[in-house]
Amino acid sequence: MKNGGNHDAEDGTHYDVPAHWPAPVPERRVAPVAPEERTPEVDELLETLRIQPDQPVANIFATLAHHPRLLKRWSAMGGVLLFAGELHPRDRELLILRTAWNCRAHYEWGHHVPMGKAAGLNDDEIARIPGGAEADGWSDADATLLRAADELHNDARLSDGVWTQLAERFGPAQLIELCMLVGQYHLVAFTLNSLGVQLEN
Repeated sequence: MKNGGNHDAEDGTHYDVPAHWPAPVPERRVAPVAPEERTPEVDELLETLRIQPDQPVANIFATLAHHPRLLKRWSAMGGVLLFAGELHPRDRELLILRTAWNCRAHYEWGHHVPMGKAAGLNDDEIARIPGGAEADGWSDADATLLRAADELHNDARLSDGVWTQLAERFGPAQLIELCMLVGQYHLVAFTLNSLGVQLEN
């Protein structure tokens, strides 16, 4: 797979990966578990993670199915953060996309662009996420979220200034979730990049 470009998944979702993507797309090291190789227990687990009922299981889940006990427990936490969290979906996706960019996580970026759009990010906003908080056009609130993602990525800690700005807007539960969300998508990025999980096409 070449760097950048556009990808169409089998469910028809269109993934936009920047043509100027700054890192090579990793070669696949671990293949997804093929349908004929799955145990009934793995099949049942993957059915709960299927994005579209009539489409193949996403490569991330089919690959992590090599370790079904871990997949089951990790996906429960990920499901809370992604579908039942305290953060507004747009804020969540802004944090995830900045983390995907920081980690050069091609698969993570590709999947979360359409999710970001569905959550309210427009094409111009997504296009300037690579520029970070200093790019022209961000609101103060958005710029603070981008700085938070960068500080957690670079320093493993929020600075006092960014914490104060976030605490003016978010309560304790949301602040906890924000830190765990960015950490979760680092975990995902490290795994995707190291295993070489490929975008569906």
